[in-house]
Amino acid sequence: MMNLAAPTPTAAIRAHGLTVRRGGRTVLRDLGFSLPPGRITGLLGPSGCGKTTLMRAITGTQAGVTGRLDVLGRPAGDATLRARIGYVTQAPSVYDDLTVRQNLDYFAAVLDPGRTRRAARRDSVTNAIAEVGLTTHADALAGRLSGGQRGRVSLAVALLGTPELLVLDEPTVGLDPVLRRDLWHLLHRIAAERAATILVSSHVMDEAERCHRLLLMRDGELLADDTPDALRARTGTDTVEEAFLHLVDAPGPTPHEPRKSPR
Repeated sequence: MMNLAAPTPTAAIRAHGLTVRRGGRTVLRDLGFSLPPGRITGLLGPSGCGKTTLMRAITGTQAGVTGRLDVLGRPAGDATLRARIGYVTQAPSVYDDLTVRQNLDYFAAVLDPGRTRRAARRDSVTNAIAEVGLTTHADALAGRLSGGQRGRVSLAVALLGTPELLVLDEPTVGLDPVLRRDLWHLLHRIAAERAATILVSSHVMDEAERCHRLLLMRDGELLADDTPDALRARTGTDTVEEAFLHLVDAPGPTPHEPRKSPR
């Protein structure tokens, strides 16, 4: 009988033996994981555990990387990935003396110099501004926006060109509960409508419940790679935060045995 089961989708990000050393210190230690395409994966852990370093490795901006790391079917840092990845750093990357629209016009020209008709580029900018809910602020100077609005300008820049992968480094830091909720609604809409893969980091454990899948980190190591439901079920806990603490308190590996992500 013919097997009619759908094929397993190719991983959007795949790591094996991923290690990063910086200044004589091991920041990431022998990470191995595989992230599905078109889903939101939360990268969670306390500040200083290596989340930003991992995101920089994925976007190809981190030095001292060893092991294997494939992104959208190519080695991380490959030149062909530049237009396929949108990266939002912790600090908003906008020019205060330009308006929202001028910021996006500038970055659109940098991302695609002379290759796209001016009208098409203008439409792309207008769509990106609308997508992050800043249409009424399009002509406001970025320096006069609130912190949350400036963060949304950075997200709009990352959405230019409809990237296949969005990497967001702690985008909800400093946002009030309403703005946090709205941002997560936006991320879910982008994942659903664009079929984009989203990797979003946070040190706020309750945000884990908003993700399809989770990577839990501590001290440069991967504690778990699983869905929120599976993590709670396996650890017998009610929340992802309790599951994380359970994994932290679990007996560690022997000195010669690397920690393995529980399955």
